Amino acid sequence: MANYFGTDGIRGEVGIEPITADFFLKLGWAVGSVLSEKGKSSVVIGKDTRVSGYLFESALEAGFLSAGVDVGLLGPMPTPAIAYLTQAYNATAGVVISASHNHFQDNGVKFFSDKGLKLSSEDQIKIEKKLAEPMKSVSSDKIGKAYRHEQPLGRYIEFCKSTFDRNISLNGLNIVIDCANGATYHIAEDIFSELGANITVINNTPDGFNINKDCGATDTRHLQKVVLEANADLGIAFDGDGDRLMMVDHKGEQVDGDELVFIVAKAWQAKNRLINNIVVGTKMTNLGMRHGLRNLNIDFIEADVGDRYVMEEMKKHDSVLGGEGSGHMICLDKSTSGDGIISAIQVLEVLAKSDSNLNQLKNEMVKYPQVLINVRTNKSIDLDSHQMLNKTMLEVEKSLGDEGRVLIRASGTEPLIRVMVEAKDMKVTQQSAEKLADTLR
Repeated sequence: MANYFGTDGIRGEVGIEPITADFFLKLGWAVGSVLSEKGKSSVVIGKDTRVSGYLFESALEAGFLSAGVDVGLLGPMPTPAIAYLTQAYNATAGVVISASHNHFQDNGVKFFSDKGLKLSSEDQIKIEKKLAEPMKSVSSDKIGKAYRHEQPLGRYIEFCKSTFDRNISLNGLNIVIDCANGATYHIAEDIFSELGANITVINNTPDGFNINKDCGATDTRHLQKVVLEANADLGIAFDGDGDRLMMVDHKGEQVDGDELVFIVAKAWQAKNRLINNIVVGTKMTNLGMRHGLRNLNIDFIEADVGDRYVMEEMKKHDSVLGGEGSGHMICLDKSTSGDGIISAIQVLEVLAKSDSNLNQLKNEMVKYPQVLINVRTNKSIDLDSHQMLNKTMLEVEKSLGDEGRVLIRASGTEPLIRVMVEAKDMKVTQQSAEKLADTLR
């Protein structure tokens, strides 16, 4: 049986299996059939701004209807908004058509349960099994109905604003927001301006093809330039589907996910809001953050890479804060999924309650230099049995000692092997990473 689900739903290049209209049609039917086993069901469908979203929205809609499932269409919406609206509209499941931080050539789909959580592995297995069966529509009297929800944007905007302490304000704060020409383009300005900030928005004119192109959380250079030119207090960058967050301080320096999680963790601990004194990160979490949390006597739990695995460990350890250096931050007492907008609001609340600027808060954590090299592969590589790689890895780890670390893993969304090295000295870090990457090549 084919395994379609990766670490974050199903994703790939448009027009190449499984990212085709006929597969999405059958996928809608398969998911709908699994949902219908529990009785009459409904789903909400949202998408980001890439041009292929129209195609796959229609295909999924037809598949769900043929399984007897009602469909509520939401239009362009951030991924975390779908998690919230699934619950708000009392839907059986939520569907997001997006390839997140990838460029427009790619697309994919993610699913949320009725609780706003990513689908479990068990549910994914059921869907995979159903996909292996012939597609068979329900009778015409049981076909689902489709409709477009009214005012989903307003509901989500009010929800985001409700996570901010209204006893304070962002008045006088000058913020530049980079929407990555993605799903936050028509939401972000309203939210932050209504909280009191002076807002300048960039990359908020999606055309179907410019999503994540030289902008957003995956490329903050444009934002850094505008923050300096505008003499702004800080910048906020979202990715194409709005679940990632990067920030830029007034000096134009990037503040990544690890640093943002640390800032919030320290503030929440001081206010007794950090339940169980636990923060969840991943294998990619910077050594500097790990050491910084240790110095605060905050326990660090390491999860596999991917926000769904961070979420699993958070629920397992009853933690309310977790995240990744790439910009996913989960504030579980505020939202059921990683939400770039809500994460930004939590950081801004910390900032508003402190006498420090973002640069000062960032520098309370000493970040280790990190080099990440992606090695593209044409075939599957068994990393455990790669003798030359393992030999080189032992040599590098021995030279780094306790002040560095190595992580080599296969990407869950692309045909890449990711080589990551951290150490105190940048030159040593770069040389070590290149040595390992050359061995793989």
